[in-house]
Amino acid sequence: MRHKHLPGAGTPAVMKTLSSVDPVSRRSFLQTLGLGSAALAVAPAASGQEKKVIQGFEEAPTAPDASRGWKPVSERKIRVGLVGYGVCRFGAVFGFQDHPNVEVVAVSDLIPDRCAGLAKAARCARTYPSLEELVKDDRIEAVFVATDAPSHARHCLEVLKHGKHVASAVPAVFGSVEEAHELFDAVKASGLKYMMFETSCFHEDLHGMRQVYTAGGLGKLVYSEGEYYHYMDTPIDSYKGWRIGLPPQWYPTHSNAYYIGVTGGSFTEVSCMGMPSTIEHLRPANNVYKNPFGTEIALFRTSDGGMARMAVSWDTPGLSGEMGRIRGQRGTYYGRYEGQEKKLPGLQRPPLPPGVAAGGHGGSHGYLTNEFITAILQDRRPLVDIAQALNMTVSGIVAHQSALKDGELLKIPQFKL
Repeated sequence: MRHKHLPGAGTPAVMKTLSSVDPVSRRSFLQTLGLGSAALAVAPAASGQEKKVIQGFEEAPTAPDASRGWKPVSERKIRVGLVGYGVCRFGAVFGFQDHPNVEVVAVSDLIPDRCAGLAKAARCARTYPSLEELVKDDRIEAVFVATDAPSHARHCLEVLKHGKHVASAVPAVFGSVEEAHELFDAVKASGLKYMMFETSCFHEDLHGMRQVYTAGGLGKLVYSEGEYYHYMDTPIDSYKGWRIGLPPQWYPTHSNAYYIGVTGGSFTEVSCMGMPSTIEHLRPANNVYKNPFGTEIALFRTSDGGMARMAVSWDTPGLSGEMGRIRGQRGTYYGRYEGQEKKLPGLQRPPLPPGVAAGGHGGSHGYLTNEFITAILQDRRPLVDIAQALNMTVSGIVAHQSALKDGELLKIPQFKL
């Protein structure tokens, strides 16, 4: 394979094909999905009576003691604006309206009925017809951008321009490396908080991996796997049909988090393969992206010299969700830790504020909101900051380029604060 150099690239390295390793027990494996019922939610109900739930939005039960030990870091309330409701009701499902340190000041959606639905769900009286109008409200300190993926970067730039902190749904940017550099520079120049709401980062298993890794229990990671399987023979309804024919690796953060969200590192180069799909909207003549692939499997070199295999698939029915496994020089994590470290830190996720539900995507929603709000109150970087967000996202954009070139090894731009 020939190396193609992209701006910001590191040193070339030889990539080796790796095979998947043994599965974990059923219980541990379902834990790696973050929510064991994910596959069931998209399967046809035996009775034909149950309503189909969009994968990821199944409500995980909130443990009765989820708030035990929670202590407010401040009595102040952050004044928040929510933008985007959509078919997934995304602007409301992360529980901003329930957080004791949040006042939802205003909401917005381009579609009036959805804007009204978001206002009702967020218990907020003030609405705006667009994000561009909402960000002019001087009372608002922070904005959650839950709009269509092609607009995420543009909308975040607009929020930052008006001097407000911003949280964004995934991915951080949509298919554009140039936009990634623009957003990175804007966040750095602003001094404001930016956080991407990558749900895998607060799955129970990935949180445990991060705790063990930080404590030294894994050592240097040799191999990581992340997988995001979401069968879409018919694409989910979306604004202007942006999900139709979506290149799998343009939506890579759920899987890529199983290395970057654990270590804070990055991927430096990639060889990716895709397989032409038999599904109609995943044929190049039938989507605006000219994308032929329903599944893309990327093999990455990691920033600490290891290897990672990251998969995204739209056209393989069956078990679905986000899952991952990691192997290090001192231990492994396949649903649970096995290794040389005997004194492990607590692996439970941090306590949730009273009234904030764990929510969907493996019970991650409430934790993401709490992390963003707490980072503002404590004036610190949030967990998935702009560098992590772009390292997760841009590596997928380059991976898709590689797949279109039959696996050519490509360098990946690096983002570091």
